[in-house]
Amino acid sequence: MTTMTSGDLRDKVEKALEEIRPFLQSDGGDISLISIDNENSVKVKLHGACVGCSVNQMTLKSGVEMTIKKYAPQVVEVINVQG
Repeated sequence: MTTMTSGDLRDKVEKALEEIRPFLQSDGGDISLISIDNENSVKVKLHGACVGCSVNQMTLKSGVEMTIKKYAPQVVEVINVQG
C-alpha cells in the first residue's frame, strides 16, 4: 500500500483545476488553489466573472468539487475563499 504525500495530493488537486479552468476562463473567470487543510478540505479562490456570478456556488459544488474528488477521492469539501 502506498501513502500519498501532501505534494502528491496538491498535484492531483492542481491537475483537477487545470481540467476545469478552461470552462471558467471561457466565461471570463478563473480559479486558484489557496490551501489543502487536513488533507481533506480544499480552499480555492474564484476570480474574474466567477466572483459575482449568481451560479458560482453551483459551479463550485457541481463542477470544481466533483472534478477534484475524481482526482483525489479523499477530499471531503471544497471551500471558496472570499476576498
